[in-house]
Amino acid sequence: MLHIFSFNLTYTEVTIILAVALLTGMSKTGVFGAGMLSVPLLAVVFGGQVSSGVLLPMLIIADVFGVWYYHRHASWQHLKILFPWAAVGVVLGTVLGKYIDDTVFKVIMAGTIVVSLIIMVWLERLSPDRIPQQKSFAIATGVAGGFTSMVGNLAGSVMSVYLLSVRLPKNVFIGTTAWFFLVVNWFKVPFHVFLWHTITWRTVLLNLLTLPVILLGAWLGIILVRQLNDTLYRWFIIGMTVVAAVAMLV
Repeated sequence: MLHIFSFNLTYTEVTIILAVALLTGMSKTGVFGAGMLSVPLLAVVFGGQVSSGVLLPMLIIADVFGVWYYHRHASWQHLKILFPWAAVGVVLGTVLGKYIDDTVFKVIMAGTIVVSLIIMVWLERLSPDRIPQQKSFAIATGVAGGFTSMVGNLAGSVMSVYLLSVRLPKNVFIGTTAWFFLVVNWFKVPFHVFLWHTITWRTVLLNLLTLPVILLGAWLGIILVRQLNDTLYRWFIIGMTVVAAVAMLV
């Protein structure tokens, strides 16, 4: 048993936290399914809602690195539509999240990933001219992304559905996602601190200890994504989502 900033953690739990830090870093430089795997892993250690507050500072640290590396590739045309509706989703998630216990949390998150996966595969089978491009699709994505991000830091699958559907090139996909989550995650911080009380000084200090591992994960993500062309990358995202869906259901 290790005593770290008032947390009583077993060696196994410390290993899980470090694994989550590595996966979080990878997720912000293009390996998005890795971020989805972080959620069920950290929930094993801290439970549903508490783990969302522990994970958020890790995500913000990794967001900064992702934006620094991919900032030139963002599609602001799509982000300008998504941001205000994501804020609505965050507020909705803040209100409803207080009434969601760990069992319901797991059902919502598993359902989100599985439904997103089905839609991803369906969109890949459509010809480009049949893919939904309406503004209402972007609005629904923004609300769903904000809600799932607030409740469980699991908007990656929702955003992947939307950004895959608009056929963004690989680097633009990653840069747009990086900017989206940097802004949305900072927007969530006051709600976690003052309403949910899931971010405290001791959770922040715990997160800072994981900084070197997060940076290592970000570097590994860059190396991995460089090896994939746009088509392979799209199917790579779908494959990682399958892995995340199985992990959440298990």
